[in-house]
Amino acid sequence: MGRLLYAAAVSAAICSPAAAAEPRAVIQGDMPADLRATIQRVVGETDRPIENRFEARRRARAAAEDAIAVLRSEGYYAAVVEPEVSETDPPAPLVRVVPGRRFNLAAPAIDWQGEQPDAQAEEAARAALALTPGAPGRAGDVVAAEGRAVAAMQERGYADVVSEPREVIVDHADFTVRPTYKIAAGRLVRLDGLDVTPGLRTRSAWMHRLAPWKSGEIYDPKDVAELERRLLDTGVYDSVTVALAPPEKATSEGLRPVVVSVAERARHTLEAGASYDTADGLGVNARWTHYNRFRRADTSALFGQVSTRDSRVGADLSLPHWRRPQQTLKTTAAAYRVRTDAYDETGVGVEADVTRRYGRTSYVTVGGSLDYSQTEELKAGTLTSLGRDLITVGTLGDLLLDKSNDPLNPTSGWKLSARLEPTLILGDTNLPYLRAVAQGSYYQSLDKQARTVLAGRLRLGRILNGTVDQIPASQRFYAGGGGSVRGFPYQAVGPRLADNTPRGGVFLFESSFEVRRDLTPKWGFAAFVDAGAVGSSGPIDFMDLAVGAGLGVRYNLGFAPIRIDVATPVVKRRGEAPFQVYVSIGQSF
Repeated sequence: MGRLLYAAAVSAAICSPAAAAEPRAVIQGDMPADLRATIQRVVGETDRPIENRFEARRRARAAAEDAIAVLRSEGYYAAVVEPEVSETDPPAPLVRVVPGRRFNLAAPAIDWQGEQPDAQAEEAARAALALTPGAPGRAGDVVAAEGRAVAAMQERGYADVVSEPREVIVDHADFTVRPTYKIAAGRLVRLDGLDVTPGLRTRSAWMHRLAPWKSGEIYDPKDVAELERRLLDTGVYDSVTVALAPPEKATSEGLRPVVVSVAERARHTLEAGASYDTADGLGVNARWTHYNRFRRADTSALFGQVSTRDSRVGADLSLPHWRRPQQTLKTTAAAYRVRTDAYDETGVGVEADVTRRYGRTSYVTVGGSLDYSQTEELKAGTLTSLGRDLITVGTLGDLLLDKSNDPLNPTSGWKLSARLEPTLILGDTNLPYLRAVAQGSYYQSLDKQARTVLAGRLRLGRILNGTVDQIPASQRFYAGGGGSVRGFPYQAVGPRLADNTPRGGVFLFESSFEVRRDLTPKWGFAAFVDAGAVGSSGPIDFMDLAVGAGLGVRYNLGFAPIRIDVATPVVKRRGEAPFQVYVSIGQSF
């Protein structure tokens, strides 16, 4: 009986309607609709009923104070605001507002405190105010203008500039707001070298070469921030702080050093991981990394992985800011064994490339590689085994232009990449050829908060000067899988041999379209359609297009989302599983 009564009480609590929220006070008076909406929003809502006139009067007074603050912030300095209480039962708090005439800006002025800056800096500060006489005299605009003027002075070398209490005259005679900013510019600052934390494993001389200024140049906060970013980009420091030294640290010539404080990572790290999926089975990997071996923020590592599809062991070395800032040299040597439905390959190889960055995410890469490999594949027609011993000499040119707003979770902008790989194979087959791939992505948010985003991707590939049978199977194009056409297994899209082995091709087409929607700050979902085709001898036959569609869940980690996608083939089903599941970090493109 007790449980029954408890269940009934819970059901009643669940089914009973919650008290509806209502405005804390009703705003009355003749005013522009947007002003009324702003005041009402600031006053806010409540779901607590009013019990007496005292409570109603208290709420009306509090709402009137909020209304006055909004009116002044919007330039209504002669407004009349009266809190009242209705005669109804229960009583309701009211605020009667007569906005009056809106005050407009008069010409702003800067009153320099102490030493006056040079003419160019002074003109830049005045321009940065960006206050138009006659515009509404909003308090927020007046305050923001002061910050812009101070920032403009800092960008022109006045690092110690400060703003003192401003003077704002609200003139009720001509209905104007006349701000006068009191700014102490200080002295023009010229930079010296770096003052680096002693006792670091990184050589101080190497750090000095990263500074984007020369001794004696005028201070620019962007240069100081750029040095900090360059140090952080190396990945060998837990934290980096770069700041201008105080005035008392100036040299006898009046130059100010820049203080660099870093906390270095542990000298070594050991990482291990494991993976499993129904197509490839179990995989394990490990990586031992040594930081700063050569005392120039370098990273060297030994790595190994074992899996059904791809097993390899090797070593790599990364030298950031090699020979010049924003330029990284990477070298890798590895022995590998690859087992796929289309081919088997065992070999050893070395490669090296140099990446030159432009901005945070755009770059150009050039490099070269040398491999010796033994491959096994099936001959078309006879389906007999074809083994090849090959030496592959490859060069690389890679370009990425990234104009998106976030590399891992873009909501606006675009990306464009192109990759050229001139290659020469020697041994059982002698052939020069060119492998070219280009990809473009575009992102468009449908609302200001970017809660709904449309994303599209197009990828095209072509191999020149070689037929599909002349090109080694490991260098052909394949499609299908999590980064290609979801809904199909790896290499499952494209032409096949008579025994259903993927053949690969010399033409590639892939496209994707996604609708991404955030439900909460942490959770979201995506609906997507992917399409792709591979051509073995001629241009893509779009009648043979493979299409997959699905839904995905996104959980935002703060820096990027975890995504779980479930997709199914909807066109050209070829006996694959009815659906595929993909788990990864970051958006699919």
